[in-house]
Amino acid sequence: MRILFIGGTRFVGRAMAEAAMARDHEVSLLHRGRSNDPAFDDAEHLLADRDGDLSALHDREFDATVDVCAYVPRQVTALAEALGGRGGHHIFVSTMSVYAEPPAPGLDEDSPLVRLEDPTTEEVSAETYGGLKVLCEEAAEAAYGNTGLAILRPTYVIGPHDHTGRFTWWVRRIAQGGDVLAPGPYDAPIQVIDARDQGEFAVTLCEDKASGAFNIVSPTPPFGFGDLLDTTVRAVGPQGTTLTWVNAGWLTEQGETSRSLPLWTEGRVENTLAADPTRAIAAGLSLRPLAQTVSDTWEWIKRDQPELVAGWGISAEREAELLSGWRLASPS
Repeated sequence: MRILFIGGTRFVGRAMAEAAMARDHEVSLLHRGRSNDPAFDDAEHLLADRDGDLSALHDREFDATVDVCAYVPRQVTALAEALGGRGGHHIFVSTMSVYAEPPAPGLDEDSPLVRLEDPTTEEVSAETYGGLKVLCEEAAEAAYGNTGLAILRPTYVIGPHDHTGRFTWWVRRIAQGGDVLAPGPYDAPIQVIDARDQGEFAVTLCEDKASGAFNIVSPTPPFGFGDLLDTTVRAVGPQGTTLTWVNAGWLTEQGETSRSLPLWTEGRVENTLAADPTRAIAAGLSLRPLAQTVSDTWEWIKRDQPELVAGWGISAEREAELLSGWRLASPS
């Protein structure tokens, strides 16, 4: 197949493009030219800014298009106009953030979606991100129809080449060993997905011309933040590594947030992180063991030495201060 990736050179898109190349598909990458990774020497590179001139796509024809990086509906519509019906089967990468918070675990693809108070906004923030992605999905449906479109709704994406700095912070910290501050509650729902599993699934959808929306999440609930950190300790923690669980309310009183303790929900139970992936699994999503993802991520960190991402995590000194304070404050 001739597959066009809008993006495709970093993390999520990279995993999809690599999966396509591994299956001997012809890959074209439309991007801004900021990456010269040798992993894509055999791909065709179409240099363009998706917010600007898309004439590089004129008179080009593809069997499938994967849109990795649309955040506002205008981008979806502009791409469809540039392709002019020549893009083949369309895969749109959305997010689990499109869902309204459900009252219980187990949401599926037909669960209610969030709506923006101002549907004309293009300011992408924590408050507008999900609603804008809903509008992007609707723009894609208008452009490609229900049978020509598959929508991927992933949760937190993790794995090698993760540039976000969220889960990688935990892998780095736990790999250092010692007494690790773990923010409660232990059983707060959490789901993640290996970028490589999502990439393989996206290519499968292209090959099968599958349509519909799919929750791209793993592991299946019930699965809590404690399970995530326990698995990470087993995968990369040196002997003697321990997790000290600290009350969420106390941590928020100390000023800690989901920036200082990445992926933490600050004590809230978020059932959007306890979704049902049955439909995706039936369509071909294959999920590798979480411990393997953790180990592979740590091997990538050691090999490639990516820089720490500013703004995520706490210092060793702050962690020790919090652990000491918690021991004085806790009843035990």
